[in-house]
Amino acid sequence: MKLLRTIRFDESDTRVFAEAADPGEWAVPGTFVFADADPEQLNRQERQAFANGFLGLDSFGWSTLVTVASIEREDYEVVIEALARHLQQEFGAPDFATAKAAAKEEIDYAASLCEHPINTLLSLSRFIEGDAIREQFRIVSPPGEKPHAKIWEITPDA
Repeated sequence: MKLLRTIRFDESDTRVFAEAADPGEWAVPGTFVFADADPEQLNRQERQAFANGFLGLDSFGWSTLVTVASIEREDYEVVIEALARHLQQEFGAPDFATAKAAAKEEIDYAASLCEHPINTLLSLSRFIEGDAIREQFRIVSPPGEKPHAKIWEITPDA
């Protein structure tokens, strides 16, 4: 099985999101967080999470990038339980069974995005179109093998 995992190349997530996910957390797109939100009423950090964030499932913070990773069945069940508890505590799911069904649906959706090789990087663009929130996922390709610019050279002492 495969699932999304947060990744961080620099500290920018800690500056652009109110709560940044730690590297290596299992993740989902997390669009449900914004289901009742008016993007015009969000603060700058919330708008950034709305526009480009994946939701980490340990901290429930945000990550700009995720990678496709292999997940064991028992870990898959653990993340469903964690998300279910979060849905019940933070989003008012009426009972654990309902929360768990919603969590499984969200985790399965995230897993459906993993039809790429392990270590494929993905980014997310989220926007309003009409009355709906739309998502676009993009594979992030590493830059090609380009020669590095020479920025200094060693010269012998005169």
